[in-house]
Amino acid sequence: MRAIILKDNFKIIFSSMNLVIVESPTKAKTISRFLTKDYKVESSFGHIRDLPKSKMGIDIEHDFTPQYVIPTKAKKVVTTLKKLATKADNIYFATDQDREGEAISWHLAQIFKTPEAKIKRITFHEITEEAILHALKNPQALDLHMVDAQQARRVLDRLVGYELSPFLWKKVTKGLSAGRVQSVTVRLIVEREREIKDFKIEEYWTIAGQFAPQNNLQQIFKANLRQVEAKVLEKFSITTEAQAQELVNQIGQQPFTVADLTSKSTLKLPNAPFTTSTLQQEANRRLGFSAKQTMMIAQQLYEGVDLGPQGSVGLITYMRTDSVNLAEKFLTEAHQYIIDNFGANYTTPKPRHFSKTQKSAQEAHEAIRPTDVKLAPQQIETFLNDNQFKLYQLIWQRAVACQMAGAKLENAAADLISQDQKFIFRANGQVVKFDGWLKVYPVATKEELLPALQVKETIVSQEIKSEQHFTQPPARYTDASLVKALEEYGIGRPSTYAPTISTIIDRGYVEREEKRLKPTEIAFIVIDLLIKHFPQIVDYQFTAKLEDDLDAIAEGKTEWVPVISNFYHPFKELLNEKMEEVKKSDIMPEEKTDEVCEKCNSPMIIKRGRYGKFLACSNFPDCKNTKKIDKNGQEIPEPLILDKKCPDCGAPLQQRVGRYGPFVGCSKYPDCKYIEKNNGTGVACPQCGVGEIVSKRGRGRVFYACNKYPDCKFALWSKPTGEKCPNCQSLIVYGKNGSLVCSKKDCGYTKEAV
Repeated sequence: MRAIILKDNFKIIFSSMNLVIVESPTKAKTISRFLTKDYKVESSFGHIRDLPKSKMGIDIEHDFTPQYVIPTKAKKVVTTLKKLATKADNIYFATDQDREGEAISWHLAQIFKTPEAKIKRITFHEITEEAILHALKNPQALDLHMVDAQQARRVLDRLVGYELSPFLWKKVTKGLSAGRVQSVTVRLIVEREREIKDFKIEEYWTIAGQFAPQNNLQQIFKANLRQVEAKVLEKFSITTEAQAQELVNQIGQQPFTVADLTSKSTLKLPNAPFTTSTLQQEANRRLGFSAKQTMMIAQQLYEGVDLGPQGSVGLITYMRTDSVNLAEKFLTEAHQYIIDNFGANYTTPKPRHFSKTQKSAQEAHEAIRPTDVKLAPQQIETFLNDNQFKLYQLIWQRAVACQMAGAKLENAAADLISQDQKFIFRANGQVVKFDGWLKVYPVATKEELLPALQVKETIVSQEIKSEQHFTQPPARYTDASLVKALEEYGIGRPSTYAPTISTIIDRGYVEREEKRLKPTEIAFIVIDLLIKHFPQIVDYQFTAKLEDDLDAIAEGKTEWVPVISNFYHPFKELLNEKMEEVKKSDIMPEEKTDEVCEKCNSPMIIKRGRYGKFLACSNFPDCKNTKKIDKNGQEIPEPLILDKKCPDCGAPLQQRVGRYGPFVGCSKYPDCKYIEKNNGTGVACPQCGVGEIVSKRGRGRVFYACNKYPDCKFALWSKPTGEKCPNCQSLIVYGKNGSLVCSKKDCGYTKEAV
């Protein structure tokens, strides 16, 4: 817009200035491409106001009023934005379309103190020219209900953290923290660990055979024993080796006949496009990404990636969403793309729509999808880093696949009855007749071919053997399974899953062990304490109810102050009681030892801290001598200085022990963080005889391979012991439950570890 004034027959043109504010410089760069010089796009670099770090910052006596401050790091940005705001004709807040984004815009408006008529709120699901221009033509007012919901969450979390954390410092150990969502999440992980520890392993056996038609002995197929004397076998029908061997002996080498043949066609439909939760789960399962890593990369794809001649382009729609809706425009374009690239038989007669999976889903939002279906991953691969490409490809494939025809599978089954009529084996087969959406989004669909059989046809048993199995305890949570559990319980919302997992790891309650989440010793102590004395704080249903209350605030159905008040006052009263009632000695008992402090000759005792047990002088605080001990209570000696120099700084290297065991690092740590890599196993490669088997990491999983790759491509999924199988001379590897197994799959050799 330009104002034109005539003065003394001269035209004086005054350009208007419209200020557009986003949270990120990358987002600002992408949006700038679509706007004229009348628009100046600036970044707030995230939140520009927050509660103070040095105090609670909530006026409890006056309706829990937050006392916001501008952090030091944001002051320069705020000063710049305020100056621009005074010159602007219009101010467009284009922050993200969630509660955090709405709150950032509201805080900016509060700081600017700009007339309401100048302030306009614009939202969009994708950063494309069409979406941005449409948003500018349809500005809205700030959604104060969403602002209230964000404030309520922030106040709730601050009240719990600032009130409960000091209780943990006093009764357990310093440095601990508690949180409304984080503590419940830790409880989930702790309870899963206890399930694993309490799990009773049970033995069971199965019997399988290799069969072939009598008239074609080359067509071998597998079948499993299903019935014995008309009784269908259950999982624990055969529990000992003696029982299994007796059945194998009874079956013997007698012939079989085909008693029954069945065939069934099934249609396998694609899954819905990604929501925040399902994206985090699938990226963890397929790509090995943590929830935090997934969201960081998705943010980059959303805000824009430089595609060379095209400039910065937003590649996906907004990545914090619980909706499975897709825009009609995308549905139309995807339909045509599928026809053009795969053929008309790969599309559907009409767009496929998906229904929401949870009651809180915001159907006005969209699922996560590519902004332009024609930007196939391979077309832009050279402009993306490896992780960006992997995640974009996953999102693109899922969105396109959900609009493709179903995959047609043919499932066949054959029942084989023994000559003595006592035993029935069942063989199953599956064939993909039409791949449909699997062409774009492959999933594990194992094909098992059965030969063309006829009822009453004679079948020869070539081998009958038994196999031992053990029941497996539930697995520790991964990021994927934890996010799924949080969603099922209604704990947290799409924007909170990733930061919650990061927080409990950073606070020392949980550690990653082979991509799974394992609770630390202190986690058990804190969760047991909270369950006993503050059951509501770690109650799944209560936490979910608070999330529902926050949703109700965002929807304008309830006020935020009563929600906080109803929670806080009973909580504070209980906290005061427990501060007097609970004794630290009951929670963190000290253990006497025979050790004597070499500094003051006082007895040494075992204490528990944030990172586990340690030796401490009983004369504390006069003597502050402490020593590290291992899980068995044995003192860990001081790090051994090695006769080797650090290649980075020249200081001596030393043998140290960390969270994941012994390692060699620089003695100048933390000034120098050099760590010597040692991924060898000491096992010679059986294929080339020259290389060593070393541990490697690929697709988020550790595997073992020859260090002479690519000249030698020998690889294993499990760590080799160095021994060889007595049956086939292949390498023995570590199996499940402490067993040792042959690395050759069809060998079957196994034994218990010593």
